[in-house]
Amino acid sequence: MKVGFVGVGFMGRHMARNVLNGGHEMKVYDLNREAADEVLSLGATWASSPREAAEGSEVIFTSLPTPQVVEEVASGEGGVLSGAARGSALFDLSTTDPTTIQRIATRAEASGIHILDAPVSGGTPGAEAATLCVMVGGDRETYDRFKPVLDRIGDKVMYCGELGSGAVCKIVNNLVGLSVGVLLSEAFSMGVKWGVDAQTLYEAVSGSSGNTNSMHGFPNGIFKRNFEPGFALDLAAKDVGLATQLGRELSVPMEMSNIAQQRYISGQNRGFGRLAAGAVAMVQEERAGVEIAPKQ
Repeated sequence: MKVGFVGVGFMGRHMARNVLNGGHEMKVYDLNREAADEVLSLGATWASSPREAAEGSEVIFTSLPTPQVVEEVASGEGGVLSGAARGSALFDLSTTDPTTIQRIATRAEASGIHILDAPVSGGTPGAEAATLCVMVGGDRETYDRFKPVLDRIGDKVMYCGELGSGAVCKIVNNLVGLSVGVLLSEAFSMGVKWGVDAQTLYEAVSGSSGNTNSMHGFPNGIFKRNFEPGFALDLAAKDVGLATQLGRELSVPMEMSNIAQQRYISGQNRGFGRLAAGAVAMVQEERAGVEIAPKQ
């Protein structure tokens, strides 16, 4: 199958490689050409624009940082829609909001281009190993047609419903995980300030009913002051913001979510935006006057 891929950063380069290794032809574009070096070395062809990546492709994937960038790459001058053929499909793998993806679909309708939201979860390790969860919203027939390609990206590919459903599922997922991360920083700062060793606290909670995936990064993350970005705090702030924005649009009260959003914004204001999302715990450390780290 002929594939176009736009955005080969932390996540995209692994997803593109796995699709390419499935025997598909690929054209690839990224603002940073060096980011595409690996997939180009494996046989992909460089495209000079999103439009060129879409030209002649049966399916196009985008993996981009924000809804604004997604919309510009899809609908802007030299964008995917200006090059995609009637009957082709665009799957957006980014974390975006349902309104943006619906707006793109409206613009694409007259050209006969299918738009589906297909955000992924599982982080960089999941992208590398092709074990991502892919949450797809949009036309079911188009989903079925291209599912074999999606299966190269993740081992948990699921159809969520109409257009926008995948985006909403991803927003809910990220809101839960990122909000729990804020709560964990508060809970651990309390326990450590009382005097319990952070590693002991981790082992006690991870072996009990408080165990959660959001905590499993502590030993190699905050305990070691290791905040190398896989999923940056800037993106975490954006994702929680998508959730609170959607809540306002739907008139859904979300007090705790708004508190979590403010904590990530505080992290950005402290210069932590390009660090891993777990760096949000350092905001709580400052507030509590304690370091969440094992005793030496």
